[in-house]
Amino acid sequence: MTDSQRTPPVVLGTVTLAKTRVFHVEGVSLRFANGVEVEYERLRSDAGMAVMIVPMLDNDTVLMIREYAAGVERYELALPKGRAEPGESVLEAANRELMEEVGYGARLLETLTSFTLAPSYLNHATQVVLARDLYKQKLTGDEPEEIEVVPWRLSRLSELLANPECTEARSIAALFLVRERLG
Repeated sequence: MTDSQRTPPVVLGTVTLAKTRVFHVEGVSLRFANGVEVEYERLRSDAGMAVMIVPMLDNDTVLMIREYAAGVERYELALPKGRAEPGESVLEAANRELMEEVGYGARLLETLTSFTLAPSYLNHATQVVLARDLYKQKLTGDEPEEIEVVPWRLSRLSELLANPECTEARSIAALFLVRERLG
């Protein structure tokens, strides 16, 4: 039997363990097809759709950002990202976030894929959008300080991976995806 033919477990119940402005920790009771019952904990994201943008200045130059990441308590070099506002499409949200964080808009936007972070524990997914044919356009965002824009060549991706400021797995995966696509 392949994984796609497996019967998903039955959800016997869920209970909220903790809830904050950002996080919703939930306990979930499951019964698998073989009769085994287990208790899991998971984070439920109520934040709505998230987007990550790969803004290409040309076929080799990506515009990355350096901003403070509270989770790791340091500045991180990554791709711009954010949440869609109510009523925004993936591409509208990507272009707005690009203008807010990078100071560019894009005439060509293409949804490439969707990445999850930790699917065993978190239901959050991020839509990855390729942005090309860029033009200067700055919108005011909600960032607490000015974001540094860092141009990086995809042909120097191995150097970027050696940089201790660049550890965000979604950004790294998206850069490899785009390098293969445009290479």
